[in-house]
Amino acid sequence: MADENSRTRLLTAIHLGQPDRIPCCFMSFAALRLRMDEDRFAAARVEAEMGLDPMLFIPSASRPMRPDHPDLRGLPVHFDPRVETVEYREHTEEGVDFLYKEYHTPAGVLTTRVRLSEDWPHGAHIPFLDDYQVPRTDQPLIRSQQDLEALDYLLMPPSESDITCYQDEAARAHAFIQELPCLLAGGWGIGMDMANWLCGMQNLMMLSVDQPELVEELLERIYLWNLARMRVVLGGGVDLYIRRAWYEGVDFVTPRFYHRAILPRLKKEVELAHEKGVKFGYICSSGTAPLLDMFLEAGIDVLIGIDPVQGTHTDLPKTREKLGGKVCLWGGVSAAVTLEQGSESEIRSAVRRAIQTLGPDGFILSPVDNITVDVPLTWKNIDVLIDEWKKNV
Repeated sequence: MADENSRTRLLTAIHLGQPDRIPCCFMSFAALRLRMDEDRFAAARVEAEMGLDPMLFIPSASRPMRPDHPDLRGLPVHFDPRVETVEYREHTEEGVDFLYKEYHTPAGVLTTRVRLSEDWPHGAHIPFLDDYQVPRTDQPLIRSQQDLEALDYLLMPPSESDITCYQDEAARAHAFIQELPCLLAGGWGIGMDMANWLCGMQNLMMLSVDQPELVEELLERIYLWNLARMRVVLGGGVDLYIRRAWYEGVDFVTPRFYHRAILPRLKKEVELAHEKGVKFGYICSSGTAPLLDMFLEAGIDVLIGIDPVQGTHTDLPKTREKLGGKVCLWGGVSAAVTLEQGSESEIRSAVRRAIQTLGPDGFILSPVDNITVDVPLTWKNIDVLIDEWKKNV
């Protein structure tokens, strides 16, 4: 087989073929992006120089550029112009500091409260959508039916300016991949993850049992909002549309709830991507084993984030047995545990096991989820991973 470039190699794997060698594409590489001052084009060049198969993701706005949705990559998030926000801090007699945020909408006021901790990263600000606030929130934003009516004013579709800016970025991305062939991905799609941000994880779990109709109404609103954003991203001619679903595994929902509330909407999103000729990627790194048949029913093309260490209910042989030849598998090595903390022998063993179990066709090797710790050991271990990967492909 003739040598392929990174773009062709990744597309071959996503289409369930066997490329000239198993590709290695890091699904997220924050440590490198920060070194490149969040310049995604520069980061892709460095990854190519390292011998990796890079992915370019659009829209590429960095976390500091999206202060109200730092954990939702993609298009900007806008509120209805009539919405006013108020933020203030309270110091209690018990010595606890709280941050409050109020959203004043035509349908009422939404209020959330966060208990501050030393590692709170947002100063005096509470983002609309964010991982950090979930474990620190003692008053989530959405708690009742009336809250849903007010939420509608916070879920605005992309503006004309957003669409124009995205189209310009997509044009630059297409020019770039002609120069440096790499996979062009777009997103993020969102579903239950957003519901967790708005309701809090424990509260949402209780609501899904006690008030499933309320949760389904919330998911329908998120679905329609996401769909409008998804259509814009698909219009940029991406190869792969990615939905983040870290909180859609059975660590957070029951298979029955997934089948009733998540699967039907997911299927429609997959169908829309396929109508536009775009493959659909689904990031779920834990709690996947009981859902594999539903992933097949949904029609997803790529399961991203297969973590053999931190992922609960993660069985590499079963995943390959169920999804092999039907869904591309992306991952195989734990980033936080094996890559960032492991010994050379542990890393080499993990790489070999991933390749032997999940490959060779329809497989992309990657640390899962994100490489964030920028210390010498991390970069040394990355070299070990790359070396072992090259030895086994």
